[in-house]
Amino acid sequence: MNSKRSRVLVSVALTAILSLAGCARLNHNSMSDSGMNNEQISAAVRAVLDDQVQAWNRGDLEGFMKGYAKSDDTTFISGDSLTRGWQTVLDRYKKNYDSREKMGTLAFTELEVKPISNDAAVVNGRYQLTRATDKPSGRFTLIFRRLADGWRITHDHTSSAGS
Repeated sequence: MNSKRSRVLVSVALTAILSLAGCARLNHNSMSDSGMNNEQISAAVRAVLDDQVQAWNRGDLEGFMKGYAKSDDTTFISGDSLTRGWQTVLDRYKKNYDSREKMGTLAFTELEVKPISNDAAVVNGRYQLTRATDKPSGRFTLIFRRLADGWRITHDHTSSAGS
């Protein structure tokens, strides 16, 4: 009886270990049902951010906003202000950056892209604007989702470190 019970316990334990190993392998950088692994997700998200920097630096706010989900649920938080909705976020940018001088030159640094599922990633980074009279900078946390039109920012929380 002991021998039979031991075999059952070993069988159950082995099944559990193999199941856990399979789950760990699926969650660690494997090909997902989206066809993308963590490096590919990271590269796709970084490409959106690169496109945003290029659009900003040529004075193209609409091009910059292509990085955001065109949705009423898109959220932008800065300081004590919460802005919701793609169009409202665009309008805020247009109001605050209504000239090339105010826009300056944008750079993103210290980017950390962390895929959290097949269709979501969190990005932490630093921004710097270089303008004639100041250099505002700060940090941001972005939530990206993979949507029908590609990877897009659905939530942006940006804080200012000052000039």
